[in-house]
Amino acid sequence: MNYLIPAQAGAQLLSLFVFGAIARWYVVPWLVRQEPATALIALLWVHVFRYVALQVFSSQYDGFPISDGGAMEIVVGDVAGAVLAFIAIVLLRRGWRVGVLVAWLLAAETVYDTVSNIHGGVREHLMGAASGATWLVLVFFVPAVVVSVVLLVWQLYARRAEILRPTHSGETVMSPKAVALATNTVLKR
Repeated sequence: MNYLIPAQAGAQLLSLFVFGAIARWYVVPWLVRQEPATALIALLWVHVFRYVALQVFSSQYDGFPISDGGAMEIVVGDVAGAVLAFIAIVLLRRGWRVGVLVAWLLAAETVYDTVSNIHGGVREHLMGAASGATWLVLVFFVPAVVVSVVLLVWQLYARRAEILRPTHSGETVMSPKAVALATNTVLKR
């Protein structure tokens, strides 16, 4: 029997569960105590490292059976996500509200990219074909990206009424009403 497919699927599911538990127990309570820009920036940093997808070319060279088109689709989507994340971080650090828009754009791009990559993997029968670095990326990094985008969308939506205002230090602050709104959203669960 070939255990490669259930091993990869099981490891991805376990990683989603573990990252979800970490998010619920540690990340969510920390996020609600942070300024809006700080919370968003922390979540965006996970996406900056999506350029790790460039390793698919090395994996393809070593025998990972992905087509050239499939590899390029992965790379373009993830490198675009990394660039958007970094741009959003720079804008939010400067207190520019357009950073929130770029973060929303990244969230939409990430959802599209994830669904597209799943579809491509099914189409090319790649489940269970990964090994080495590709396996580690799929089993650990992809679930981290999925959990972080869920948290990112939650923060963007829950804090939509907050106004990012630059301070003298370049950081941003939120209003007391926004603090109460964000805290109540989490505490009602």
